[in-house]
Amino acid sequence: MKKFSFSVFPLLFLLTLPLWRCGREVSKADDRALPIVMDMVFPNPGEEPPITKYTDPAFLKKIGYNGMVPAWHIQCGITYDSFRKEIIPEGSVERRWILHKQRWIRDRLEEAEQAGMPVYAFMDVLVLPEIILTKFHDQIVRDEDAGGSAIGGRLRPDINKPLTEQLLRIQINEIFSTFSELDGLVIRFGETYLFDTPYHAGGSPVGGDEEERIKGHVKLINLLREEVCVKRDKKLFYRTWDFGFFHTRPDIYRKITDQVEPHPALFFSIKYPRGDFQRLLPFNPTLGIGKHRFVVEYQCQPEYYGKGAHPYYVFDGVLNGFEEYSQIMRPGEKQGLSDLTGDPRFAGIWTWSRGGGWRGPYITNEMWCDLNARAALTWAHDTTLSADRVVDTVARILGVNEESLDAFRNLVRLSSKGVVRGHASLIDIPRAHFNVWWIRDQYMSDMHMLNTFFDYLIRENKVEMAIREKQEAVGIWRKMEELAQKIRMDDPENEEYLRVSVTYGRIKYEIIANGFTAVLLGYRGDKTGHYEKKRIRQAIARYDELWKEWRKLRKEHPSCATLYEPNAFHIDQHGVTGDPEHGLEKRISKYRGM
Repeated sequence: MKKFSFSVFPLLFLLTLPLWRCGREVSKADDRALPIVMDMVFPNPGEEPPITKYTDPAFLKKIGYNGMVPAWHIQCGITYDSFRKEIIPEGSVERRWILHKQRWIRDRLEEAEQAGMPVYAFMDVLVLPEIILTKFHDQIVRDEDAGGSAIGGRLRPDINKPLTEQLLRIQINEIFSTFSELDGLVIRFGETYLFDTPYHAGGSPVGGDEEERIKGHVKLINLLREEVCVKRDKKLFYRTWDFGFFHTRPDIYRKITDQVEPHPALFFSIKYPRGDFQRLLPFNPTLGIGKHRFVVEYQCQPEYYGKGAHPYYVFDGVLNGFEEYSQIMRPGEKQGLSDLTGDPRFAGIWTWSRGGGWRGPYITNEMWCDLNARAALTWAHDTTLSADRVVDTVARILGVNEESLDAFRNLVRLSSKGVVRGHASLIDIPRAHFNVWWIRDQYMSDMHMLNTFFDYLIRENKVEMAIREKQEAVGIWRKMEELAQKIRMDDPENEEYLRVSVTYGRIKYEIIANGFTAVLLGYRGDKTGHYEKKRIRQAIARYDELWKEWRKLRKEHPSCATLYEPNAFHIDQHGVTGDPEHGLEKRISKYRGM
């Protein structure tokens, strides 16, 4: 980004400097604030981006962010003419697509430049034009590549091949020469989705056994560090996210990062849980170790827990630890951001204000995304704030009236308790092995992923305890409905949405409670030969009534988010769809007519 000119009105600038901090109305002492607070909107792969204020750099600047992480597929906006002249032929459909992408990105960078908002583009490494990958296949692609997958990409390069390294250096050079306003890059290697890049392919260039993967990461990071940080003085954020290796294992994190020399512009980016943004996982043990600075990733529209269709307040748990940590973490272990405060390596927070999952529910109001994003933003600018101060500050930003603050605070904190008991379970977490993946995005599976948990409940004589827990979740959501009626907001539309969304959540978790009861009792009957037919019939009857109530809510309230579907999550090369054969409705139907 271009630097602010101190030659214009120097005296005025110096007089106003104490009040100026990332567009905030109230300044904070530097030692209370994190240096980096950036945001990303990540559209569902293969879909149009959501309409949201969080893609507006002027808005981000105004509320206090000092970086944006756009998922523009910036690696697809260059021609590779510096590699081979017209390797992407003039007039070809591929080149026309690339040049159109290039113009579009330049327009977005100009908007950010005008707003004074630094841009750190989200970039898949390593994605290249398919023309190049096909033409030089044996010199680029990993030997064991078998066509790839919807998650990992296809035609995956190998960082150990000389041409792969050459092309990555060319890619970095062309990106910064084509988009000179760019302030840095955010690197993703753990997942590669190609649904929006019809003429490009690729995937993680790091592979092999444990030793090969460690060496591959070291080589990749050092190459990027040299090209981005050393040669160009741009920021590099290297995400550790993968599936249980670099991201979650302190030993692997140290083995990789200890072989990389720190640089003021190099940061590692780490999700706060030891895994994906799920409950029942401990705080990530790779946070706060090693010799490098890091930022913490935090999802504000939780894909596994409603996606903003109903309240789910996350930041209290991220700050001070979730209630389940008493079972799954040891005293003395870091359990939240508050335990990282004061660590000079803790450089900032990266919020995902929107996105991170697949499909719906699709929302009409960003209130609950705002709650989570603004909470992190508020605390990042003053890390001495208590959890209560954070909630109250954000409530006022959202337009909650003063006399409603207590009710609002209670409602959003109850949402965390209602979600974990409704979606998951707090029963014997280390031993019961509850599979939190059984619901995700807009999909409800047939609970086959819960069979291990059901077996544990039956074996330990805790079936009734689990059913009571689901009913407790419903009771929490009913209490939230009562609180919602007491909350007054400045904007009548937001007040309406608050109430509708809470009822949406209550219906959802009551559907889960009754579906859970019917399937668990039916599963126990399958094992023992004895079925509690009356209870199963009652649970299914209530389950059916609730679906009708949910559809009615959606029909009568335009602000209501789209509904879930009782089908399983299915992903393939064509994208994500619902699978009725493995959905909740299919499993419920097994026990109908008893």
